[in-house]
Amino acid sequence: MSVKYILLDTETTGTDENDRIIQLGYIVLEPGKITEVYNEFCYSDVPISYSAMEVHHITPEMIEGKTACQNTAAYKTLLDLNETSNYMIIHNAPFDLTMLEKEGFSLKMKLIDTLRCARHIFEDEEAHRLQYFRYKMGLYQEEENEAKKLDIEVKAHDAIGDVLTLKLFLTELRKAVQKKFPDINPVEKMVALTKEPVFFTKPMRFGKHKGKTLTEIAMEDSGYLRWMLTGMENLDEDLRYSIKRVLANE
Repeated sequence: MSVKYILLDTETTGTDENDRIIQLGYIVLEPGKITEVYNEFCYSDVPISYSAMEVHHITPEMIEGKTACQNTAAYKTLLDLNETSNYMIIHNAPFDLTMLEKEGFSLKMKLIDTLRCARHIFEDEEAHRLQYFRYKMGLYQEEENEAKKLDIEVKAHDAIGDVLTLKLFLTELRKAVQKKFPDINPVEKMVALTKEPVFFTKPMRFGKHKGKTLTEIAMEDSGYLRWMLTGMENLDEDLRYSIKRVLANE
C-alpha cells in the first residue's frame, strides 16, 4: 500500500476550549493516483461566535440539519487513513489537531506543520500565515488551474479553498527545504522541523511592548512575559517556547 499525504483544514465555532469543528476539509494525495477530496459541514450545538463568523463566514443556518463531525464520511475516512505510514499536513497544526482530539481523533500519522516549517525556512519573512504566502508567492494565480486538475469546486467560505492553497504552498516549501538541505529527504526534513520549536528573535508585533524583542522585554518587564504565559489563551507554541527560554536566562 502506497503512502498517502493528507492536507487538512478545519473551520470551528471559535478558538476556546469548548469550541468544536463545523467544517472538515482535506485532500488525499497518493503518488500516481487520483486525488480524493473530502469537504463537509457538520453540526455542533456550541454556538458559532461572531468573531469566528467574521473569519470563515459560516452561519448557524449553514450547519443546521447537518450531522455531527464524528458521523461525517470525511471524519470516518480520516480515521481509516490514520496510519503511521501516512503523513498529515496542516498549517498551524496544533489548533486543528486539538479540535480533532475533541472528536476522539488521536494522530498516528507523521506530522508536517507547514507553519512551523515556514518559520524555520523563511525566517526573514514578515509573516508566515498561509494567506500571506498565497499573495507573496503568487499562489492565487495558480488556484483555478489547480482546482480544475483536482476536480475541486472552490466556493466562498470553504475550508477546501485553504487546503488548495496549502497544497500549492507545500510545493514551494518543499523546494525551499530541498535547496537548504540538499542531502536530506525534504519530506522527512519537514517532519523533523515540525518537531523543532522556533525561537523568536524579531520584535513583537502586538501588545504594550510592540517593537521590542523578547530579550529586551525580559530585561525591562519580565512580569509581562509571565502574564502572557498564564493569562493568554491559545498562546502560539513557538511564542510560548521563546518566552520560557528568555525567562530561563534572566
